[in-house]
Amino acid sequence: MKVVILAGGLGTRLGEETDLRPKPMVEIGGRPILWHIMKSYSNYGFHEFVILLGYKGNQIKEFFANYFLYQGDVTIDLTDNQITVHRNQSEPWKVTLLETGRDTMTGGRILRARDYLGDDDFMLTYGDGVSDIDLDALLAQHKANPQALVTMSTVQPEARFGIVGSDDAGMIREFREKPAGDLGWINAGFMVCRPGVFDFIEGDSTVFEAAPLETLATSGHLMAYRHTGFWKCMDTLRDKLQLNQLWAEKQAPWKTWE
Repeated sequence: MKVVILAGGLGTRLGEETDLRPKPMVEIGGRPILWHIMKSYSNYGFHEFVILLGYKGNQIKEFFANYFLYQGDVTIDLTDNQITVHRNQSEPWKVTLLETGRDTMTGGRILRARDYLGDDDFMLTYGDGVSDIDLDALLAQHKANPQALVTMSTVQPEARFGIVGSDDAGMIREFREKPAGDLGWINAGFMVCRPGVFDFIEGDSTVFEAAPLETLATSGHLMAYRHTGFWKCMDTLRDKLQLNQLWAEKQAPWKTWE
């Protein structure tokens, strides 16, 4: 089964980081977050990827084109233009890098992948979120519910601020520090899709999270897989710092591979 990764957005809330590079190339522990996501899938035996490019997509192409140079030791002989790679740390990956247009919306990007996916079900996620999700359990639930054109992983994110409850006189009667679940269940990516989902996408201007998912929900074709473990989206500089701290302290829950 192929894994489709949305990797074309601007990532404006990361400021200077995404002035220089696409959001999926922002690093955790010296490796792009895109690499971490792919390692998570590969750990479950999913080794074939279709990456949907947009903003600064050439940097993602260059990363994979020069993967051996980045990951291993090399000797470069300038006399005869020969490069020898030593102790190569390769991955069992087949990666298709698909140009989908800088301004194409998420639905349009997914639709452009149709010719590369055939009539098979496929995994779908965003290029900015990491998790310790059980992908086998996700896929099993999807297969057990044939009416679901999309099975979406959902999580209860931790609130960013404490919750205060006060009476009319201004006396605080309740305080809860950043309670998990206060925001309800949200879309965490890590989806499984049947090819029928393409029929709900009109074109490049379609936002997948708007009309397609809304229509799938009201028509009974959208299933939730509830994940209660770790999940975090790298949406801001604060998120990036937290993820890098977890990695540096060897406390990264999403690192399920050896």
